[in-house]
Amino acid sequence: MRINSKIDALQLMLTDLRTRNEPIRHKAAFKGCQPEFQSLVSRLIIQLEDELEKEKKKDREY
Repeated sequence: MRINSKIDALQLMLTDLRTRNEPIRHKAAFKGCQPEFQSLVSRLIIQLEDELEKEKKKDREY
């Protein structure tokens, strides 16, 4: 079985973004930017999911 480091890295980053990091969220709330912070997290998740799907497709074609 081949190893694709980019797929592994994308999956780890998505896991990290989906995990509630309370200290970071608390800082965002304290600074009054919680909605903006959550919006950025959501956008990053979508972008990384798209990249992951492209990488998986490329890996299957290889």
